[in-house]
Amino acid sequence: MASHRKSRTTFRARTFATMAGAAAASVTALAPGAYAEPAPTAQQVKAQVDELYHQAEEATERYNGTKEKVDGLQREVSLLQDELARKTDAAEAVRSRLGALAAEQYRSSGLSPAMQLALADDPQQFLERSGRLDQVGAIEQATLQQYGQQRRALDTQAAEARAKLAELADRQQQLTTEKASVQAKLAEAQSLLNRLTAAERDEIARASRGDARTPLTSADPLAAPGAVAATGRAAAAIGFARAQLGKPYVWGATGPDSFDCSGLVQAAYRSAGISLPRTTYAQIAAAPRITRDQLQPGDLVFFYAGVTHVGLYTGNGQMIHAPHPGAPVRYESISVMPFAGAVRPA
Repeated sequence: MASHRKSRTTFRARTFATMAGAAAASVTALAPGAYAEPAPTAQQVKAQVDELYHQAEEATERYNGTKEKVDGLQREVSLLQDELARKTDAAEAVRSRLGALAAEQYRSSGLSPAMQLALADDPQQFLERSGRLDQVGAIEQATLQQYGQQRRALDTQAAEARAKLAELADRQQQLTTEKASVQAKLAEAQSLLNRLTAAERDEIARASRGDARTPLTSADPLAAPGAVAATGRAAAAIGFARAQLGKPYVWGATGPDSFDCSGLVQAAYRSAGISLPRTTYAQIAAAPRITRDQLQPGDLVFFYAGVTHVGLYTGNGQMIHAPHPGAPVRYESISVMPFAGAVRPA
């Protein structure tokens, strides 16, 4: 009986504790604003989105670099395969001549050991051995030597092609990874923006869009007091960049309808007859470095510690650049991002 009473007492205690906990939870849930974190302001969301865009741009530059390597490897593999096909055809032509010689030899006196060796499926060592076969005539000897050299060249070429194909597969997987990273960052940024009201999103969009075609100062940057006028290829590059003002930023794009940051400056200088690498970290190494106080119109200006963003300097502290998704190609002060360095391509 004592055990039975104890069991009932324990059950009632547990029940009371459960109900009390539930009631406390209900009171907490119903209490207005209890422990609730305040919703981020539009400016806080903008700061988070800007950071995500920066991270996406880092991944974009990695993607651009990997894609450049993939494109190069694809060209190499294609050339190797073409060369392999030509060498295979040449080797087969020599093998056909060997077959004709073998047929003639067989009709006259039977097939020589050299011919048996040359026409075998796996003549790995016949080049060395054929030189020791005294019964091989001069014509046969020359044909055997030629065929052996071709087979060795084919083996080397095939091994090189296999290695390049394996490297290409690895790079393509890396490309997929980088692409997924960019898309994830952009999706996260969009998710943050979707939490805002329509008015807040419009406010951020206006701040990002600005007046894309107009310099930040009232005067053209190149006409500002003390500004050095762009000439030659630098002027041509700036002229191209101006013609792109207002076009959208698209990661991985190099024109003509959209650009990312490094794609824009690459296209601008290509129009001026100068070939620049595809990525920011390669572009900063492709021309002589200059200091910030040496800047002239046409110089490339780079930002962030990882050199993940680039713009085309237009003078008076301003540049034309492709900022990030949602912000078109536009003028902007070079002071809006951490300055990392500058180079002079022209």
